[in-house]
Amino acid sequence: MTTVSEKYCDSAKARKKAMDYLARREHGRVELLDKVTAAGFGADVAEDAIAQLTAEGLQSDRRFVEAFIRSRIDQGKGPTRIRADLGQRGIVENLIDDGLTDVQQNWHDLARGVRQKKFGASWPADFETKARQMRFLQYRGFEPDHIQAAVSAFGE
Repeated sequence: MTTVSEKYCDSAKARKKAMDYLARREHGRVELLDKVTAAGFGADVAEDAIAQLTAEGLQSDRRFVEAFIRSRIDQGKGPTRIRADLGQRGIVENLIDDGLTDVQQNWHDLARGVRQKKFGASWPADFETKARQMRFLQYRGFEPDHIQAAVSAFGE
């Protein structure tokens, strides 16, 4: 019978734990490391297990970024919010830039669709309504030109 301390020093068990997380969804390296260490494994053991999974192609920050961006677009989030969320998950800036470029999303159209879904098809009738819609889109992570196009009649 192994003691608790021996169990959490076993790199094979750390690898299995990391694979369990990856089986559910893609994870960034930093996020996966945090989860495995939170499960009780030592940082060195967890780092070694994740490095091995990365070398084998089972963990990929690039794949995580692609899946994350697509997921957030489906939720109606804009590029500013997506960039911030990925940064908080320890993803390096160049991977974020590449992912946002590769997705080839028309952010203006997405902002219009998000605004219409939340507030309806009619354009804002007064300044207060327009300001409220603009704040909502800003919170969702859209850039000023996306917001302006979404709340202006005929996409002006």
